[in-house]
Amino acid sequence: MTTDTIAGQDLSLGATRGDGGTRFRVWAPKPESVTLAVQQDGHERRYVMDGDASGYREITLPGVGAGARYGYVLDGDGPFPDPCSRSQPDGVHSLSEVVDAEGFVWTDGEWRPPPFRDLAIYECHIGTFTAEGTFDSAIGRLPSLRELGTTAVEVMPVAAFPGRWGWGYDGVSMFAPMAAYGGPEGMRRFVDAAHTAGLAVILDVVYNHFGPDGNYTGAYSDSYVTGKYGTPWGQAINFDGDGSEGCRMFFRENMRHWLREYHVDGFRFDATHAIFDDSEVHILAELSTVAADHGRGGERPYLIAESHENDLRYLKPVAQGGFGFDAVWADDFHHSVRTALLGENEGYFRGYDGSLAQLGKVIRHGFLYEGEFDPGFGDHRGTKARRVPWPSFVYCIQNHDQVGNRPFGDRLNTAAARGDYLAVSLLLLLLPQTPMIFQGQEYLSTKPFLYFSDHVEALGQLVTEGRRREFAGFGAFNDPETRETIPDPQAADTFSRSVLDWNEADVAPGSLARALYRAGLNLRREDPVLRAYREKRLPIQTRARGRCVVLSFENAGSQLWAVVNLGERTTVDLGVDHATVVIGSNEGRFGGNGQAATFGEAGLTVPGHATVVIRS
Repeated sequence: MTTDTIAGQDLSLGATRGDGGTRFRVWAPKPESVTLAVQQDGHERRYVMDGDASGYREITLPGVGAGARYGYVLDGDGPFPDPCSRSQPDGVHSLSEVVDAEGFVWTDGEWRPPPFRDLAIYECHIGTFTAEGTFDSAIGRLPSLRELGTTAVEVMPVAAFPGRWGWGYDGVSMFAPMAAYGGPEGMRRFVDAAHTAGLAVILDVVYNHFGPDGNYTGAYSDSYVTGKYGTPWGQAINFDGDGSEGCRMFFRENMRHWLREYHVDGFRFDATHAIFDDSEVHILAELSTVAADHGRGGERPYLIAESHENDLRYLKPVAQGGFGFDAVWADDFHHSVRTALLGENEGYFRGYDGSLAQLGKVIRHGFLYEGEFDPGFGDHRGTKARRVPWPSFVYCIQNHDQVGNRPFGDRLNTAAARGDYLAVSLLLLLLPQTPMIFQGQEYLSTKPFLYFSDHVEALGQLVTEGRRREFAGFGAFNDPETRETIPDPQAADTFSRSVLDWNEADVAPGSLARALYRAGLNLRREDPVLRAYREKRLPIQTRARGRCVVLSFENAGSQLWAVVNLGERTTVDLGVDHATVVIGSNEGRFGGNGQAATFGEAGLTVPGHATVVIRS
């Protein structure tokens, strides 16, 4: 058997436990001979494996159980870890471990993930989310995330990568949860606990490249990567060249693996613009079809693309030539917010003018760039996506990239005035686009999120130099001496400084800001007008004047306004004589100055540096 056409069948690659023992199956068309080496009970035994015409080798061994270590000897070299290893307890360069995926007792049998339109996503990095940096320690924080009002936790990549810490985007053992985080059992406990807390789990996966250290796929086949395309991080994955079917099967199985063995509810695909495929059926459309066969309770797993393309194709159904995804990261909103607050205009921010009129346009359309020339991108970018549901745009004011890819990992709440930050926070939570919160932003975390890695010395030096070179075109960083002040990704202190301090959430001003996030998410969830906008694409009306923009939402005779004022106290005409103030970001209970919005003959007078929500 070389295909995987039956949606519900057992996973065929890797070491899988069964009644007859453990079946070992690997795609290895490159070596002439493949020998399985198994270490168990202090003994090593080796077994020559026969293969088929497609390069698949398989053997089932009775008596080999969970905990056994194994690897493959290829033409006399090795043993090498299994490309589909379920566990790398001693690191990505060591032997793989047999795992009993069926041994875990799940308690989430009644769990059903919420509809995508009801998602409020919380992005976290397991290694810095808590002081311990493990799945088990993260479990203790899950109830508070649900109490905050979020409905899904998006976990940055956990596939095993080299070293003690890293962001996870240089993973090489794509089926093995990082041992430092708690490995397979730790991840299963985390997902099960998240479901108990009422949170869906979205897993960040990297299907555009392998990491530069510990990737042994090339020993098994030359067809995993291709020189036809390039990515900023190394060779692209081969989805359309010679031998690509084996590579495509690898990633189909990887998706099913996370769904079946870990019960994840969806995926965020990293840098989909760097996933190249000229095949008749694009790999992303194929993976979308695979996901559709593995939903729980009739709901297909969530699919979210990270891309700067603003391309409608991601959101169109597969049957209409699209990829069938639920949503895309829509960075135009973040960029418009940041330039409005801080006036930044370098690098990829050059296409944003910082005006509230432009921010209103982004909100009104979903994307800002719909085919126009983007000076920061250096080319035309985007398509119109004005008919897709509002939740198909994932909006944020912070995420791991937009914080961590700054020279000093500084957060927006430490750079912007607090009143303005709380104003755009409330705006984010009320919009019908899907909001995403980056770990700690809800309580004004002062901890940076820096870029950190733990590579071997030679590679680590290249990473350090490359990281600093990235900022050579940004203002003061033209000076080599200034660039030397950028934290070294390889330094242990760079990692430790990025670990959250949850004590900040329990005291003012963090606790007060968290109250605003809780109130905003509650209003988002309960208000019938806002709910209607998530269920159908009703038009958002916006009008801007100076540093103020007014958003109008209307459904079934009910109307709601959100007035975002990043300037001084001002008066706006809403066309009504009186209305009720529902919430203001500057209220004293949220740590604001407490100035009230008031109606007068000229209209509604709105305090400065605040967002106020009004109901007719």
